[in-house]
Amino acid sequence: MSNPTTTQTLLSYGVKPYEPKKGEEYMSKAQLEHFRKLLNIWKNALLEGGDETIHDLKELAEVPADVSDQATLEETFALRLRARDREHKLINKIDESIKLIDSGDYGFCEECGIEIGIRRLEARPTATLCIDCKTLAEVREKQGR
Repeated sequence: MSNPTTTQTLLSYGVKPYEPKKGEEYMSKAQLEHFRKLLNIWKNALLEGGDETIHDLKELAEVPADVSDQATLEETFALRLRARDREHKLINKIDESIKLIDSGDYGFCEECGIEIGIRRLEARPTATLCIDCKTLAEVREKQGR
């Protein structure tokens, strides 16, 4: 499974989105276990995809290419290495999210401290900002350009 999205990963492993029970406390033990499982599945899928990429790159390197194919081969290498770099950064974010679960800070905005929300975390389990703070950060980033 190369470059899986969160939704694809969840569905392919039969993990359904979390449905909080009525009156359930935010970031309950069950919720934290769900997100830990989700993050670990996603990380493992990315690692498996990375192994496939490395294998493919080794195979491409072994294929003798004539001069006209060399540019295409180099471009393919560059694209795959950039994708691998993005995956590596995502794996680091996943690891950081797991650390937040361990410390009891997962699911709360690192900027303002409010709940990020189950639905937002289902869509982006590595989110560290609530939607309002994320929107504000994006506006600031655009103004800084």
